[in-house]
Amino acid sequence: MLAALVIASLAVPVSGAARPAAVPAPVPAAAQLAPLPTGAPAPAVLAAALDARYAANRVGIRAAERMAAGHGDRRRAAALHTMADAGRHFLSFDGRDGGRTAEVFGDLADAERIAVLVPGSDTGLDRYERFRAGAVALRRKLGGGAAVIAWLGYKTPGTVSPEALTPGRAHDAAPRLRDFLGELSVAKPVARTTLLCHSYGSVVCALAAPAARTAGIVLYGSPGTGVDSVGDLHTTATVWAGRGAHDWIAGIPHARLQLPFATLGFGPDPVSKAFGARIFDAGAGGHSDYLRPGSVSLRNLALIVSGRHA
Repeated sequence: MLAALVIASLAVPVSGAARPAAVPAPVPAAAQLAPLPTGAPAPAVLAAALDARYAANRVGIRAAERMAAGHGDRRRAAALHTMADAGRHFLSFDGRDGGRTAEVFGDLADAERIAVLVPGSDTGLDRYERFRAGAVALRRKLGGGAAVIAWLGYKTPGTVSPEALTPGRAHDAAPRLRDFLGELSVAKPVARTTLLCHSYGSVVCALAAPAARTAGIVLYGSPGTGVDSVGDLHTTATVWAGRGAHDWIAGIPHARLQLPFATLGFGPDPVSKAFGARIFDAGAGGHSDYLRPGSVSLRNLALIVSGRHA
């Protein structure tokens, strides 16, 4: 019954959503993931290492573009051509299986505040621009001394799919997110880092939370996290939660059912008093509006990233 209710709740607002077609891409070269310097390197040293990594990933994106074109997927090839622009900065890129990326907005070498965005369902190379637009808007709102990283480090579930009802994809993603945050923390140990977790991404962040070195974890548009309370996240980070007044996710059952073969649902609502998160005003927006320019939610997310009260 829980599965039927959740599927029905999701299907109405997003009916017709489809997964991107599988398009072949090359295995990333070792240079694309060359380690960053550790131990609080001087900004100039870190900047040089970042530039080398951005350049290596640009080569990898162009290789993926050629393979997509050879496969006959002109849409994917065009998207990759745009990503390979010299003004784009990718810490990582893997075009296989829907795509895995980490794109930087702002000067990461000099940043004192860093926001890491973790997306929810139906996010991949074929729908990447929506995710990127939110990162761009947040970076502009934060102003100088800040960087935003759009972390698409896992195969997201389809919104209308069995995977969207279970933590399976999140279990695959959480170790990758922990590793990424670990690398970031040793390269930028003094910077204030905040995780911003949208929709199914909040399940990923919850699993990564115990080992994540972050000042804050923000859950928004969340279906639940897979735990009952902030205490169960086992984190020293300040945990925030918010939901727009017109976000359809409020209508799904906030419950969790353990079956012999799977766990369905993600438990209590993160914006409920019992969960224990600090609540921020997310305004009147819908499920995809949290990083919309000019919105109440964008303003308050920027305040949280900056270390000020929302």
